[in-house]
Amino acid sequence: MIQAAIFDIDGTLVDSVDLHARAWQEAFAQFGHDVTFEQARSQIGKGGDQLIPVFLSADQQREYGEALEQWRGEHFRSTYLPMIRPFSAVPELIKRVRDAGLRVAVASSAKKEELDIYLEIAGIKPLIDESTSSEDADRSKPAPDIFEVALKKLDIAAAQAIAIGDTPYDAQAARKAGLQAIGVLSGGFTEADLRAGGCVAVYPGPGALLACFETSPLGAGR
Repeated sequence: MIQAAIFDIDGTLVDSVDLHARAWQEAFAQFGHDVTFEQARSQIGKGGDQLIPVFLSADQQREYGEALEQWRGEHFRSTYLPMIRPFSAVPELIKRVRDAGLRVAVASSAKKEELDIYLEIAGIKPLIDESTSSEDADRSKPAPDIFEVALKKLDIAAAQAIAIGDTPYDAQAARKAGLQAIGVLSGGFTEADLRAGGCVAVYPGPGALLACFETSPLGAGR
């Protein structure tokens, strides 16, 4: 019996993936690295602890990895955060989940201060029972830590919850935590990518999941 839905937020509930990719691309350029937008975008969904090692050597990480991530965060908040908008039907989807008797958590690799802003932008902060951010876990997605913390806060077993995300990293993290995963295409990854990551169902976006709620794993698992 499903008792909770655990949502990612970037690319799942708010339209932020391209903005994050641009901020990372510009951060790497600031420190002398030519990383393309497409290369940066392919890694969005991971936290900095998992993304930076893709592009920097161990020595480079020790020398300026922390400074690069700090520059990226400040640049993103000042330049791109004001541009973020929610996807359509997000509050309606969360309300539908709650009306079905399910609790709602958000499990994100974002910094807590960014996550709080996203919840306000999406208009769902009062509807969320629990939330976890990068500060709550040692490792970000695709490690399972963030989902495991969400399950602990909800005080339920993995079999009693379903994760919803837009990247294969969400699905991989969910699977490692023992969760089923639903994928949405709103973050720009393909259905094949999401299913390869472990998603049991894929929908175009939050609005489509709302429209198909009764037949989705969320509705059918009650």
